[in-house]
Amino acid sequence: MEIHPEIKNQLLLKSRLGHKTLALLIDPDDDLDETADLTEYALMQGVELFFIGGSLVSKGNTEKTTKLVKDLGAPMVVLFPGNEIQVNKHADAILFMSLISGRNPEYLIGKQVATASLIHQLKLEAIPTGYILVESGKLTSAHYISQTFPIPMDKPDLAATTALAGKMMGMEVMYLDAGSGAEKPISSEMLKSVKDTSRCLLIAGGGIRNAEQARTSWEAGADIVVVGNAAANDHTILKSIHKVAKGLNKLVPQS
Repeated sequence: MEIHPEIKNQLLLKSRLGHKTLALLIDPDDDLDETADLTEYALMQGVELFFIGGSLVSKGNTEKTTKLVKDLGAPMVVLFPGNEIQVNKHADAILFMSLISGRNPEYLIGKQVATASLIHQLKLEAIPTGYILVESGKLTSAHYISQTFPIPMDKPDLAATTALAGKMMGMEVMYLDAGSGAEKPISSEMLKSVKDTSRCLLIAGGGIRNAEQARTSWEAGADIVVVGNAAANDHTILKSIHKVAKGLNKLVPQS
């Protein structure tokens, strides 16, 4: 498959056209054979966007995992790094994230300074992204590792204002994340408020386990829905979720 140049621009164009995208999040700590099986199944279902990374990576397999997914033919492989050790040359791009929902300087700017030179040397496309953690009903790895409080799930206006501030700082992409293993996905009210206020490309992740939850997130304003643990546990949900995306995209006027 052909590598998509300038992935940010590709995704922004899809957003402007109202196109809905499914992204598969792959944990580098997962067994490589299992990752290969999941990736091959996802590609057969038409999934094009693959995120690789996580808040807690213990095995140091990020580079091997990224190369594996790319070698299997994934069109868009984007790093979703929890820390600097996950940066590697095999990806097409990296979500260059600032945790704008928190006040920990390490995740607002510290980690970014630590990785900027390496990303530049590797010629990875950096996608400036406002990362917003949202309360999900339980403490997640992202909350624990970042040592920050998530935005309360019943405060959509706070999430919207946070995203707006990120946009004013030049971020064109917002990633709202309930976290790995979240009990609940992000509410429609919050997604709609963030989208209507910021008009940024909106990514929603965490707690999405079935096609109806994905549909709800897309219809509320998410451009990209991210599925991770649920797909690792049951590959077949990718088929039903991607089918929803295709159905929604058929309703969008073609330019």
